[in-house]
Amino acid sequence: MSPGTLSLVAVAAPVLAGLAATIVPRKLAGWVALPAAAVAVWAAASILRTVLGGVAVEQQLFALTPALPLAFRVDALGVTFAMLAAGLWLVASVYAAGYAEATKLKHPRRFFAAFAVSIACATGVAFAGDLLTFFVFYELLTVATYPLVVHQETARAYAAGRRYLLFALGGGLALLVAVIWTWQATGTLAFRAGGMLADSPVAASGALLALFLLGVAVKAAVMPFHAWLPGAMVAPTPVSALLHAVAVVKAGVFGLLRVVGFVFGPDAFIAAGGRTALMSAALLTIIAGSVIALRQEHLKRRLAYSTIVHLSYIALGAALATPAAFAGATIHLVNHGLAKITLFFAAGSIYAATKAEGIGELAGLGRRMPWTFGAFTIAAIALMGIPGLAGFPGKLLLARGAVEADAVLALLVLLGASVFTAAYLLPILRIAYFPDAERIGAQAKVESRWPLVLPLALTALATVLFGWWSPALDVQAALADAATQAVFGVGR
Repeated sequence: MSPGTLSLVAVAAPVLAGLAATIVPRKLAGWVALPAAAVAVWAAASILRTVLGGVAVEQQLFALTPALPLAFRVDALGVTFAMLAAGLWLVASVYAAGYAEATKLKHPRRFFAAFAVSIACATGVAFAGDLLTFFVFYELLTVATYPLVVHQETARAYAAGRRYLLFALGGGLALLVAVIWTWQATGTLAFRAGGMLADSPVAASGALLALFLLGVAVKAAVMPFHAWLPGAMVAPTPVSALLHAVAVVKAGVFGLLRVVGFVFGPDAFIAAGGRTALMSAALLTIIAGSVIALRQEHLKRRLAYSTIVHLSYIALGAALATPAAFAGATIHLVNHGLAKITLFFAAGSIYAATKAEGIGELAGLGRRMPWTFGAFTIAAIALMGIPGLAGFPGKLLLARGAVEADAVLALLVLLGASVFTAAYLLPILRIAYFPDAERIGAQAKVESRWPLVLPLALTALATVLFGWWSPALDVQAALADAATQAVFGVGR
């Protein structure tokens, strides 16, 4: 099978899984995704080998007009995102099926159909070879994830859904205007490493850059466009994991990397004022998001603000627009996903077993749910940037990128943010493992069933392996180097 055909398989597999989920018996709706997810992982891994061999994978879908085709062109940056989406979908499929059974989730067919189609849309975003294809899949992702946000069908869920659509479609409108403007000015929409607008006078337009940044910053949850994300925590926990680690927010920060590296190019981006604007927004988000996270007593909301903070690490890497920072952002795109999905898997496991949602309700659960809290502990420490775990390599390169850009404030904020991460995650572990005497209740183990525990154990293991295991680090470094080489002409 040709690499181009494999790119179609990687997108078609989750679509077919979504269709199958609507017709199988309710109890099987969550499990039909497993074979499709395995196929998607195989297809993405096969494409990864081709891309590492120095060959970009191209596949035309169809043409709206002879001059406006929808097409895939998979490069190192794209296959990095696609591999993350496919790999985490595989473990999330097991988790979501177990969660649905444990919590008696209503409307499972609708839930799992939308879940699978969301993965297809995220993969389409990753593979897009031009702005039009990117825009189509980017907006389809909004449509596919909306039913998941409102799945509970409560007043809070519908309010969160309205806010999500308002933000996402508003950003999409800005992106559409930017795409049309680019097409009118240049006659092409094809991504080009180093910037399709790098030699165009239109690249100097701050207004065009602002439209592009607004278009992708909403899904990236960069402040002040972040308000939809904490509200979306009303959705079932597998949706939270999907939103935070795999699909929506990662599509946003992936879009920032595309805009900087493949639409404007680093030099034109900096000349148009992009570094100052995006870096300021990212630093504000890291600082303010960390402070707000400290004040959250609801577990998923604290994790939501943690996501907002760590997404802006990636946004900061794009803003710095140096080789090391771009490579660091590419690596953190993956490694944050591994750690954050583990944290949300753990939150769902806790809820399924005990119905606990508040941080104060976790007292003593560290010893009663050893697998769940063992995984939570690994992921939390990884996000602090401790060497030997997945959070460290990307942050090290981001810090080096700040030095390359002479951005002293960015370097200080990066270092300080690790302290903030410890400040809002370590108290959760203290309460779970070392509760106050008056909070200690029953001591019997209440660990969740294996479909919830196995996925979080696997993602916790991956969080460890991507911090020190040479084969994993080598593949990740090769992809980051290839993406950086394409954009800057030099590696990290």
